[in-house]
Amino acid sequence: MPGPTRHRRIVALMVPALTGILVATIAVFGFPRPAAAATLTVAQAISTQTGASATVSGYVVGEPTATNTVRFSGFTGDTALAIADSASQTSTGSMLYVQITSTYRSSFGLLSNPTLIGRRLTVTGTLTAYFTHAGLKSPTAMSLGSGSTTSPTATASPTASSTTGTYYAAALGKSGPSLRSALHTITSTGVTKLSYDGVWEALKVTDQDPSNPSNVRLFYSGISRSKTLNGGSSGNWNREHVWPQSHGNFGTSAGPGTDLHHLRPEDVTVNALRGNLDFDNGGSAVSGASGNYADSDSWEPRTAVKGDVARMLFYMAVRYEGDDSFANLEVNNVTGNGSVPYTGKLSTLIAWHQADPPDSAEKSRNQLIYSTYQRNRNPFIDHPEWVASIFG
Repeated sequence: MPGPTRHRRIVALMVPALTGILVATIAVFGFPRPAAAATLTVAQAISTQTGASATVSGYVVGEPTATNTVRFSGFTGDTALAIADSASQTSTGSMLYVQITSTYRSSFGLLSNPTLIGRRLTVTGTLTAYFTHAGLKSPTAMSLGSGSTTSPTATASPTASSTTGTYYAAALGKSGPSLRSALHTITSTGVTKLSYDGVWEALKVTDQDPSNPSNVRLFYSGISRSKTLNGGSSGNWNREHVWPQSHGNFGTSAGPGTDLHHLRPEDVTVNALRGNLDFDNGGSAVSGASGNYADSDSWEPRTAVKGDVARMLFYMAVRYEGDDSFANLEVNNVTGNGSVPYTGKLSTLIAWHQADPPDSAEKSRNQLIYSTYQRNRNPFIDHPEWVASIFG
């Protein structure tokens, strides 16, 4: 019996020694630790509304106020913001609504911090619906800067080509009335409306003379004039409504009266000569605006902007369909329309559009209006082929 007793003593002595060696080994080399969860993109967060805690990174794009409504300016509160994978996103379906609790409102509320728009935000919270919309609630951490996302993200200042595919997604593949209806919805959704005073400052940017940043380039006359000479006196430039205000009686109210897509700087006298004339070929030379012609019921602009004029009018006819407080604007095939909500002449405008396609300046202006001011685009600059589909 003495043998087994000796073996038990040896084992008893060895166990503490082996345990010590194992502990030392763990201390020196360690076991692999679980990897930290990857930061989610907004798209991933939208598809993962499970009530779990997660960290999401995206660009601040606006203030959600309802299930399908987001403010892009004129913020009203500090309790919520919307983030997206692109800083220029306007589709609410591609946004994550983030609740801002009292702890974070002074730093991340858009009413208090409107300059957050376009900046990347990384936030940790619960993935659950907010405003009956894909959201993140009860944040436990919020910080500016990029997180480690699992897929590439867009730059803060995308080019027009990188945004138009998403912007026009609901219109792609359609034609005729269906296309027109889709474009009306797209160009009317999430739009920021300027005041008439605000148009002054916007035109100084959208129509800046590329050769002289202190000047604007006048639309019909093509003259470069100091930005400071805006007003109503002779020698000043003022706000020309390419779609005449009287053709629908919309005046200067926020909406068609302040829509930058058809407002351009022009010499006060030349603007008065144009008045509310429709557009067509022919007439007598216009004094002070070389290359322009006018008769009793129509105006022919200089060749360099004929296509621009056509696309502005096509935009207005699609953007304003009478489902708001303004008239239903239409392009028809006559001149001398007076105070009715029509502007012509359609056949001439189509010919101008075809002869003078969108150039780089027109495309850049369209992008600037979208990204900086109104958050909507002129579809006939981005897709000239849609003119034939809608207007014949």
